[in-house]
Amino acid sequence: MPRLLLIDDDEALGAPLATYFARSGFELTHATRPSQGLALLRQGGFDAAILDVMLPEMDGFELCRTIRKDSTVPIVMLTARGDVMDRVVGLELGADDYLPKPFEPRELLARIQTVLRRVAPAPAGAPTGRVWRFEGLVIDLDRRSVQRSGEAVELTGTEFELLTLLAGSPNTVFHRDDILERLRGHAAEDIHTRAVDILVSRLRRKLEPLQCIKTLRNAGYTFAGARE
Repeated sequence: MPRLLLIDDDEALGAPLATYFARSGFELTHATRPSQGLALLRQGGFDAAILDVMLPEMDGFELCRTIRKDSTVPIVMLTARGDVMDRVVGLELGADDYLPKPFEPRELLARIQTVLRRVAPAPAGAPTGRVWRFEGLVIDLDRRSVQRSGEAVELTGTEFELLTLLAGSPNTVFHRDDILERLRGHAAEDIHTRAVDILVSRLRRKLEPLQCIKTLRNAGYTFAGARE
């Protein structure tokens, strides 16, 4: 049973949300303070975290930054409805997705299911040994691992999916809306288009000094490199 950690200071939110998620086979634990949530995450065993932006002790952005120092656990942030900057900052800090408050539990469930699919291991019986090799870059699809010049690169599930999307079709131009539809499974909105730029920027920083992801002005992004 997948385990989720909700960090939100609304004490009334956890119980009904846990009941709703349990119907779909998820176990949800509720922490009302960041310190409590961090302690639980350090114990391990959680498959994803849901963070509110407005929290005591530290805000959700600082909490996201703290988690990302030593964990790639999928993160969905709960942001203020209409506050574009909250969503942008959350993505820049390493969140995998965001959902404005107030939200419908079924939409949060859908977002969680999407980010968990990005980090799911290869199913039993699937072909193994699927490794893509480029100059200075090795992508192991089964282990969901990446090496840059022989060194391991820690990617979130979203970053890995973005990399494999681009690298799977070198020199093909992917428009921003196409990328979001492939990663999230729904059509993009205005803020979502900005989200692609943020995700690409995050991925580029982790792949430096390699310059394999190119921007095509007013078009989108492409992976420049031939598979060895």
